Amino acid sequence: MSQTPPPKTTPAKTTRPGTTGPETTGPDPRRWKALVFIALAQLMVVLDGTIVNIALPSAQADLGISDGNRQWVITAYALAFGGLLLFGGRIADLWGRRRTFIVGLVGFAVASAIGGLAANTGLLLGARALQGVFGALLAPSALSLLAVMFTDGKERAKAFGIFGAIAGGGGAVGLILGGVLTEYMNWRWTFFVNIPFAVVAAAGAVAVISEPAGGRNRSPLDVPGVVLSSLGLGSLVYAFTRAETDGWTSGATLGLFAAAAVLLASFVYVESRVSAPLLPLRVVTDRRRGGIYLSLGLAVIAMFGMFLFITYYLQVVKDYSPVVTGLAFLPMIAGMITGSTQIGARLMTRVPPRLLMGPGFLTAAVGMLMLTQLEVDSSYAGLIMPAQLLLGLGMGTAFMPAMSMATQGVQARDAGVASAMVNTSQQVGGAIGTALLNTIAASATTAYATSHAGTAAEQLKLEAMVHGYATAIWWAVGILTLASLIAFTFVNGGHGGSTVVAAGERDEAAADELAVPAMAH
Repeated sequence: MSQTPPPKTTPAKTTRPGTTGPETTGPDPRRWKALVFIALAQLMVVLDGTIVNIALPSAQADLGISDGNRQWVITAYALAFGGLLLFGGRIADLWGRRRTFIVGLVGFAVASAIGGLAANTGLLLGARALQGVFGALLAPSALSLLAVMFTDGKERAKAFGIFGAIAGGGGAVGLILGGVLTEYMNWRWTFFVNIPFAVVAAAGAVAVISEPAGGRNRSPLDVPGVVLSSLGLGSLVYAFTRAETDGWTSGATLGLFAAAAVLLASFVYVESRVSAPLLPLRVVTDRRRGGIYLSLGLAVIAMFGMFLFITYYLQVVKDYSPVVTGLAFLPMIAGMITGSTQIGARLMTRVPPRLLMGPGFLTAAVGMLMLTQLEVDSSYAGLIMPAQLLLGLGMGTAFMPAMSMATQGVQARDAGVASAMVNTSQQVGGAIGTALLNTIAASATTAYATSHAGTAAEQLKLEAMVHGYATAIWWAVGILTLASLIAFTFVNGGHGGSTVVAAGERDEAAADELAVPAMAH
């Protein structure tokens, strides 16, 4: 009796960028090598947010930058980066993440070279803005590449553990590196140091990075959305910058906040009406993702305030050098690496993300609570170091699952813009943290100095300054506690382990049906 042979099954095929034919779908065999270069690029972008701060006084003296223009060295980067992140994420979905990643790296290197060679204020400010433009391409493409390349739950937990540690600790690394370069070389090297980072990462990207086919969003670009989101986010970031310098009730500050509100409300309205939105509202209206974006933004507010106050405390009150100040942040980096790679990565596939994020932010709040006890003669080893360890441990534990889960359930073609929302929440959080907490600290300092007018002038100055820091840090404790509450309440759902990336060409209903849970970011 003859038997009909079973039908042959063919493995699903995909075409990877840079190849001419299809290949079998499955884990990319070069994904771990790719992670090295993605992480390197992420480190470059994150540390650039703080490395220039340390070098700014030297650059100001060398180029004769006025006090009025000094803030623009920081603000030009923040405005371009924060304002264009959503656009950068959409470009990554449209062009392909690998191509956008490489373009971002090359552009960032060129902008850094211009900054390092700048002979006047205009060139330096232009270079900083250009860094922000290419950073807005680079950051979301790096994160979304990671999301689509690591599809196994346990492997992705490890990959995002490394990425989360870098994202959280990169700012502190920037303080260390900025101090070393400024003290032993000169401020220009805080720009030049980006070039080898970018060259190595770009060469590695060309050699080993690929992405699955079918994940691009080839819909026409939403030009009104690009304009409204860029102007709205830029106005919001600039409003907080002006609040710090001009005051919260000045006409310019209030006008910028009003403009940001109108522009962003118009953006939401446009996105709800157009057929191919820059930011599909389904990305942010999901309860879990919305909770992740909000809690991350709040945590970054607290983190940036802590960076600012501890840096000033160590340099002004304790008279530490820039290098020693940078090295003083090492315990926090160690805590972040431990929390991200040894706690978050190991537990992400076993427990719901809220049980990592909520306790993580609470642990960081306890570390911040310790810093409210700062006094002029506080011990680094007895107070600041253990507080930093708790801060790092908590933030690392929380950041890792947050970044991994931030795009879970989105279609692959939305991965870039969902990644951009992670960076946007951090960028806006950083702007708010610097302006809000610095304003609170300044007000508390003035009030303390007024009420203790009989104290010796120099001692009073230091005591008032430290009192201002401690007061603002109390607010940071509350903000971290709120972030923890949001994580516990809104970040529902299962483990961050399993990931099936929804095909970019499927409609939303099919994607939701076939991709639960979908890819984690």
